[in-house]
Amino acid sequence: MVCRKPNQLISMPPTTAADALHQKQSGSTISQVVVEMRKIGDISIPVMVVSFITYLKNMTLVMFMGQLGSLELAGGALAIGFTNITGYSVLSGLSMGMEPLCSQAFGSNNHSLLRATLRRTILMLLATSIPISFLWLNIKPLLLLLHQDPEIVETAAMFCRFAAPDLAALSLLHPLRICLRCKGVTWPLMWCNSLSLLLHFPITYALTFTLQLGLHGLAVSTFVADFITLFSLIIYLSINANKLPNQKGEGEEEEEEEEEAAPLYKPLITPSRSRAAAELTVAALISFDKDWIALLKFSIPSCLGVCLEWWWYELMTLLAGYLRNPRVTLATCGILIQTTSLLYTLPNALSSAASTRVGTELGAGNPGRARLASAVATTLSAVASILGLMWTTLGREMWARLFTDDPEILELTMTVLPLIGLCELANCPQTTGCGVLRGCGRPGVGAGINLVAFYVVGGPVALGLGFVMGLGLMGLCCGLLAAQVCCFIGMLAVLGRTDWEMQSAVARELVGLDMGADCGIIAIDLFKDVEQGAHVCT
Repeated sequence: MVCRKPNQLISMPPTTAADALHQKQSGSTISQVVVEMRKIGDISIPVMVVSFITYLKNMTLVMFMGQLGSLELAGGALAIGFTNITGYSVLSGLSMGMEPLCSQAFGSNNHSLLRATLRRTILMLLATSIPISFLWLNIKPLLLLLHQDPEIVETAAMFCRFAAPDLAALSLLHPLRICLRCKGVTWPLMWCNSLSLLLHFPITYALTFTLQLGLHGLAVSTFVADFITLFSLIIYLSINANKLPNQKGEGEEEEEEEEEAAPLYKPLITPSRSRAAAELTVAALISFDKDWIALLKFSIPSCLGVCLEWWWYELMTLLAGYLRNPRVTLATCGILIQTTSLLYTLPNALSSAASTRVGTELGAGNPGRARLASAVATTLSAVASILGLMWTTLGREMWARLFTDDPEILELTMTVLPLIGLCELANCPQTTGCGVLRGCGRPGVGAGINLVAFYVVGGPVALGLGFVMGLGLMGLCCGLLAAQVCCFIGMLAVLGRTDWEMQSAVARELVGLDMGADCGIIAIDLFKDVEQGAHVCT
């Protein structure tokens, strides 16, 4: 028996060069996965908290509406659905068009493109808010034309009129959030939204009950909360403008670093800077054909993808009113919408993180890291989907009793919730996949997939099972499940065939162009992408 010292290594047979390289690559891959998980978590956790805060604000509104009375609750619910369909979904979707440009620009150190995209997106959303505001101010004739109850219509119209200023707040807030997230600045967004939530409840109570403004006060509190978030974020940027992260490449000159590291927001407003900002705005409007085309070709399909999915949920609520015993089905559908909204906070956060990480790495010329970010985010979304299924299955009774004690509504809700959990098994990965496609600058593909999945597959299944086969709300939810599964399969097919080297080359070409150059040579064909996404599902 050969004795050896305690710290002496056992002699092992020599490994080949290929084995050594494989071991080195395996260890590196594991470490890269851990690092990528940390980066995705650093982005997704604050985004998830922000989404949850938004959910709590909406719950507060519904709770106060119920305290005011049944008429205010019905009118407020109608107004919320109308504003979601015609306003909030549109602004949210359009703002997502800046994600590939900003994340890829940050990854390639093209900070001038990042700031220009921020300005253009703000102008685009403000311009879009004008016709939306006009629609909100004249909602009453439209709803009466749809044969809605006159008293409910009057209440809903009043809420929409007083909520219109919120469009201006979101036109600034959405682009700022996305731009900061693309720079990896997410925790300040969470703290600013937390401050808004802390003030939201007392302000809402004071406006609604103390000042006795009723539903007027609830409508005003919606945009007051968003303006609080906006102003607190601007104050943060004013104080910490020079501390924001700036991506740097290797071997850059010091002068170039200083030039590229110009702050996103400049706190001192001087006459010279005011004139410069005005000149930049005028120049942006004049050069519409050249510089706006790339942003619009990302924003339009992004908006289309968001609206197609968002509108389907509103359509499901509308169809529930035509089922047998609409009192029970509508109430249950309302609980299901609240459930899916809460469940959506996690995949939405992972989708945002995936978009940021993939876009940043593609812009930096790292297709391998972009592929890794996509894989890690998708894997995390699969874990999240399992958690969602467990919650809607094991905790369904406790969750349902938070909303109602009605035995009929409880029974139907507890029957349908596990099916909603099954939907999450497909929804979480497909939502994250949409984020990956946005990071690649291919939102049109996701829009095409959503179009086919929800309206060619999910819609007919929901109508057939819900009305023809007589399954009621369960049939509508089966249609949702069919749509989500179709989306999931389509996303897997697209991501599995993605050429990451080519996507990196396209991204580098996109962000490397001079801002005055013709963006038409790098703009992705909207209809071609939508057609490709639709073809995958069919």
